[in-house]
Amino acid sequence: MKRTPCPDLADFDAALRRWSDTVWRLVCCRRRAKHDAEDAFQNTFLALCRAHPRFASLEHQKAWLLRTACNCCNQMMRARRAHPTDALDSVSAVETPAVDDHQELHEALAHLTDKQRTAVHLHYFEGYTTDEIARITGEKPATVRSHLYRARQALRIELEREGARP
Repeated sequence: MKRTPCPDLADFDAALRRWSDTVWRLVCCRRRAKHDAEDAFQNTFLALCRAHPRFASLEHQKAWLLRTACNCCNQMMRARRAHPTDALDSVSAVETPAVDDHQELHEALAHLTDKQRTAVHLHYFEGYTTDEIARITGEKPATVRSHLYRARQALRIELEREGARP
């Protein structure tokens, strides 16, 4: 007997339509190589299809997907450290939509660490509190606040160096 991995295709399709942009922005933030972002995105929704969890609300579903996306990106980073290859260093970065007026900001964000970019993205672009980000990323709230503080400092320095206004 063949088991279908996704018992309720309508729920999966609705989640994909509702949260695909949000998950895509997060994986692009975490993984700068386009093929890595695509893999993390696909693995996130594959995990949803395989696990088919029940959610208390849409916000719970969104948080679960973002946490799963973070885990997928973390797994990729661990695998990359365990099996480094020179060929992957030449891969182009993900093309993320950027408004011309904010090009300096997008370039400055690219200089942050993965954890700092994730905290900045979830806090400023997705509207999560530091406590919610801590639950999503599996870190302590104080650690998330440190990531945000250091990211703001680094962004200020980078934007001043580029001559842009912070």
